[in-house]
Amino acid sequence: MSEDGAVAPIIIKRKKVIAGGGHHGGAWKVAYADFVTAMMAFFMLMWLLNATTEKQRKGLADYFSPTVAISRVSGGGDGSLGGDSVFAENTLPQTGTGATSLYATESDAAQGLDDEDKEDAEEEEFKQLEEFLLGRGGESMVADELLEHIVTKVTDEGLAIELVGTARNPLFDGTEPTPRLRELASALLVAADLVTNQIAIEGHTASFPLALARDPSWEVSGERAQMFRRLMEENGFRPERIQRTTAHADREPTTNNRMDARNDRLEIIFLRDE
Repeated sequence: MSEDGAVAPIIIKRKKVIAGGGHHGGAWKVAYADFVTAMMAFFMLMWLLNATTEKQRKGLADYFSPTVAISRVSGGGDGSLGGDSVFAENTLPQTGTGATSLYATESDAAQGLDDEDKEDAEEEEFKQLEEFLLGRGGESMVADELLEHIVTKVTDEGLAIELVGTARNPLFDGTEPTPRLRELASALLVAADLVTNQIAIEGHTASFPLALARDPSWEVSGERAQMFRRLMEENGFRPERIQRTTAHADREPTTNNRMDARNDRLEIIFLRDE
């Protein structure tokens, strides 16, 4: 063989270069960051849906809507942390509060409360008043032995608080208050300071025996309502907050037995603002 045949072949090795550095590159980090941001936004949305009212959600939607220039309802909470500055009058056209509210009363014009806002605020005040008396959110301001005498309900007229007697612990000695009723009146006076609503006092009685020649229920229920009015005023309740006293006799019993002692009761109604 010749020398040319003994020359070894030349091998050229080409190295394959992978752009982006494989799994050590940074492109996946951008996608992961977008995913984490999207999840954070999702959980924020879930929290807002759970922590806000329907009116606040409407305000948030209006704020981010490009077709609504001014939102009539604020999307935040109350006070300076809810979006209002201390210069409230300067921000009225932007937040949609104050003078821009439709049909706002003179007392509510500066706060921008329309009729629906006032109803919501009043319902919240009634709820706080109930919790204050009954201790639903914690300890009650009323002694445990007095709680059996208190029944509350929200009606179209307002928050009705019934002071109910029992056969074992009556609230009336004829038409005079027992010590229990005086204690209840004291608790009610403290609770009444939480709101400014006017009140109505209504007297109810259990039915008297049919053997009586004359039914005294009208007179007794009226005298008990007047007695409680005087009791409240003597302890510092402003007379101008009492709108009316009413006698119902035995016409509105709370039990099937019209002679049941629980029908001997007073109804104090915190009236809705007109």
